[in-house]
Order: sequence, then structure tokens, then C-alpha cells
Amino acid sequence: MQLTTLLVPTYTQMLNTLSGWLKKAQAQLPEAQAQALLSARLAPDMFPLSTQVRFACVQAREAMCRLRGEAFPAAINELLDEGRQAGEGSLADAYARIDETVALLDGLAAGALDVNADKPIAHELANGMIFDLTAEQYARDWALAQFYFHVMTAYSILRKEGIELGKADYVAHMLPYLRPETIPKG
Repeated sequence: MQLTTLLVPTYTQMLNTLSGWLKKAQAQLPEAQAQALLSARLAPDMFPLSTQVRFACVQAREAMCRLRGEAFPAAINELLDEGRQAGEGSLADAYARIDETVALLDGLAAGALDVNADKPIAHELANGMIFDLTAEQYARDWALAQFYFHVMTAYSILRKEGIELGKADYVAHMLPYLRPETIPKG
């Protein structure tokens, strides 16, 4: 199953998009208000923006390890711990986490995540629950879904906080595919 060509560009594009949203927020607000966004939440029982960024990075990193059958490096557990503690950090920290994750993705060898679609993956959650999945099910039903959950939650938090973002900001990676003659005039 050719997951490298599916997961790596998806993670890279959306992490870069997330970074762009943060930069847009920083450009729209005074520095102190932009930094304060990191503690914003959609609901009191949800993690803040800072954790959503960390967990999006975790999802991409976890998938790389799980699909290759590797133990998690310390960096994944550090991100998880930071996120679970809802530590705010700074926008510079958020950019660094995203950049580090994109660099790891960019450093993967061609085909590094390509595995047998039926390869069994036991996915254990922090609370002890275990999902028994195939590599295909893990990639489709967990890895991508969880990644997008955290990216979209970050987008929603930014919108809730008044940052001017729209659908075009979400699908910016699609612009290279746009037929120029179909762009509405005016």
C-alpha cells in the first residue's frame, strides 16, 4: 500500500497551511493578543490552540513510526506531555514544532511508509483501550482522521477568536490545480 505518497504530502501541506494561519493571526493582532490565542479553546473541556498544534504534529509523527513498526522517539512523548498539560508556549514554539515535523516528513525516503495494507497494527490509547487495525484502516480511519481533527480544531479556534480566515485559506494547496480562465472576474 503506497501510503508515503498519500500521507506525507497531506501532512506537509496541511501543517504548512496551519503555520500560515498562525502567521495570518499574528499579522492581524498586536503581539500580546496573538500570543494569547494559544490558550484559546472552543469549549472549556477541549484542549487549547497550542495543544491542537502539538497534537497535529504528533499524529503525523506517530503515523511514521506505527507504519514502519518503530518505537516512538522521545520527541513524540514530549509533544504529548506538553499537549496534555495544555502548556501554551509561544507562537515561535508552535512554528518550531510544525517546522520540525515537516522536516521529518521531508526526510523520509521514498516509500518509507509503504506497507502491506493488511499489516496488523495494534493502536493503544493513553487510557489503555486498544484498536486492532490493518495498516490501511489505521491510515484511513485513525491517522488521517485524527490529524484533520486537530488541524480543523485549530482553524475553528482561530475563527472563533476573530481571525480572518476563510475556505480559501483552508484549501490554499489547491490553487496550483486551478484553471486560470475559471477565476471569477472582479
